[in-house]
Amino acid sequence: MNAQILITGAPGNVGSEVVRALQAKGIPFRVGARDTYKARQLLGNNIEITRFDFLDLETYSPSFAGIDRLFFVRPPALSNVQRDIAPAIQAAIKSGVKQIVFLSLQGVEKNSIVPHHKIEQIIMESGIHYTFLRASFFMQNLSSTQAAEIRDEGEIVLPVGKAKTSFIDVRDIAAVAVRALTAGYDENHKYTLTGKEALDYFQVSDKLSSVLDRTITYTNPSVFRFVWKQLASGRKLSYTLVVAGLYTLTRFGNAKAVTQDVEAILGREPISFDQFAQDYRHCWQA
Repeated sequence: MNAQILITGAPGNVGSEVVRALQAKGIPFRVGARDTYKARQLLGNNIEITRFDFLDLETYSPSFAGIDRLFFVRPPALSNVQRDIAPAIQAAIKSGVKQIVFLSLQGVEKNSIVPHHKIEQIIMESGIHYTFLRASFFMQNLSSTQAAEIRDEGEIVLPVGKAKTSFIDVRDIAAVAVRALTAGYDENHKYTLTGKEALDYFQVSDKLSSVLDRTITYTNPSVFRFVWKQLASGRKLSYTLVVAGLYTLTRFGNAKAVTQDVEAILGREPISFDQFAQDYRHCWQA
């Protein structure tokens, strides 16, 4: 059976989980990846992978050929939506894609600064069927982006203060995405996906300390110190400013709301932070 679903954002956190979930269900799909060699190394050779690069228009046609449903993840490095993202959306629709499942952000409807807001607007204005997955912060950010500092320094360095975050496990996001990709798409949906509780980073550090049996400290840096450390570690300024902006909004309480969307869609409670910490404890062990 030919693939009718294209997955972008793999082998990233969510995209790779969407791949695993579709494989488990025996549903054919295609992965569009900028680095196909890396994608094959991480995802395996038994799936269809094509080169897809938002900045290379020549990769659009072979990637979208025969596709009618698209799982769409914005590459973190691309923030100029009109220049770098819109052409791919337009090409997908022109090629026959009928539904876009877009990985967005919690609270994006109130935040016109982040690129995801502009992407949602472009998708809605295009007239294509859509499902927006407005996800809270990923638990897996701690096991990937922040893994090294937790493992090597015993620290979490994020400028969030005492604010709480309704963390969600990417495995739950992927499960909702697969449901959206494999169900009927004659209606448009906007889901806000969160875990079942909101935690501050002091609580997070305590939970990780308990699982790892050593002290993990939340340093609670200022935004300026966070930006300085990110730049010193080699992060690009544009990426750092977007991330700093998101954490600043979190500091004001924008990520603390807990919804029941995951439970309503999947018929079960979201994966707890405690379960996530147990499942990923190897990521923080020396």
